[in-house]
Amino acid sequence: MPPTIPLAPAESPQIVQQFNASGVAQVIVVMKRPVVPTAAAARAGRSPVARLQKHFVTSERSTDSAIRSALAAHAARGGAAAGVVRAARRAVAAPRVRIYPNLGVMLGTVRPEGLHALRTDGDVAAVTGTPHFTLIKPRMAAEATPQTTVGWGIEALEVPRLWKAGLTGKGVVVAHLDTGADGRHPALRGVFAAFAELDALGEEVRPVPRPHDTGEHGTHTAATVAGRAVQGFSMGVAPGAKLASAIVIEGGNVVARVLAGLDWALGRQAKVLSMSLGLPGWWEDFVPIIRILRARGVLPVIATGNEGPGTSRSPGNYSQALSVGAVTKDLAVADFSSSQEFNRTADPIVPDLVAPGVDIISAVPGNRYKRMSGTSMATPHVAGLAALLFEAKPGATIDEVERAIVQSCVRPAGMLRERGGHGVPNAPRALAALMGPTVRARRRAARPAVRVRRRRRAQTSRTRRRGRRGAART
Repeated sequence: MPPTIPLAPAESPQIVQQFNASGVAQVIVVMKRPVVPTAAAARAGRSPVARLQKHFVTSERSTDSAIRSALAAHAARGGAAAGVVRAARRAVAAPRVRIYPNLGVMLGTVRPEGLHALRTDGDVAAVTGTPHFTLIKPRMAAEATPQTTVGWGIEALEVPRLWKAGLTGKGVVVAHLDTGADGRHPALRGVFAAFAELDALGEEVRPVPRPHDTGEHGTHTAATVAGRAVQGFSMGVAPGAKLASAIVIEGGNVVARVLAGLDWALGRQAKVLSMSLGLPGWWEDFVPIIRILRARGVLPVIATGNEGPGTSRSPGNYSQALSVGAVTKDLAVADFSSSQEFNRTADPIVPDLVAPGVDIISAVPGNRYKRMSGTSMATPHVAGLAALLFEAKPGATIDEVERAIVQSCVRPAGMLRERGGHGVPNAPRALAALMGPTVRARRRAARPAVRVRRRRRAQTSRTRRRGRRGAART
């Protein structure tokens, strides 16, 4: 039997639970340096990635093993969809360790002694557990027919004023990790910068499929971010932006799917992440990933959940995420909108802000529309606003854009800070906060000083004239 290795005192509950249940645990390994080795370095064993792979194991009790067995059994029964059969074949040779080069992390299964070896390795920055994320499903969904020219949420944020100024999100890529998006819907034609489907084991499906949705949630949120106007109805906050949309949920090895989706999106130069999934409660395991996204120049805009006050979801409840709750048409916090106060000095309140998330009409597959309610509906409003701001100031940092959005927020009368954070953002105020005083405003501000100088010059001229007249009389 392998030696018993004591766990670290502050071990992830996710890892502890998996060890107690099966003797193995799936872990995320965050590297200090890039994880892509050269072929020569790998052959010589000098690559950290090649060297660290020996600490990972394959196990019949692992998440991957269970998924592979299920896929193979499903394919063997016959009548399985072609995608399932392909996934089952790939699963037989699934790698022991997954490498995500853009994120700089590895994912694999370990025993306690392997965990200890990884934690004490000089090339490893952190080893965390793998929380099982789920989709933040809407609290209400019903068929709808657009009756207005602009969605009420877009009007509430005063986004059309930015449209009139010529801002549509053009040139900005928003990463959209969800159930997919229906590329055949008129609102989403021409919207995709890239599309990917990550299968049950987190492997990218090849050849790349056309943009499609495995449910309805993804199409609804995608169209709220960047949907084009259809028959006079505008539902997308940033209709000129592009989406890097990936299917990462539901089911399968969700962490592998989400990590693969994030890594893929980083490779598509996304500036904003719109994500409406998470795990109820406080789980620190994904904090390094959100920090990496920010370090790579991506603003993570994440829903807090629909479980009401006193709870919120990870990773939305991290201080490194711009967390979003939901408000109704009268700008009151929705009863279902999650909120929580944490024992930390920086950013203790979740959500950071609230946005329109009740009775939001947007696209769903089949050239249809639905009215949905949830923090999932609020989050793409804020992601779209961020895209507009990045177009307005292409050189802006994610901190500058985030700060401008937060500074634009106002809490309506009666809205508790504990429920609504900073309040509801406003697009024109956010733009003004990002850009600073306009040329016209600076000129107006300078006018009093100019008038004072002019008066002084006039007084000086009058004094000189009087002096010359007095000298002439004498």
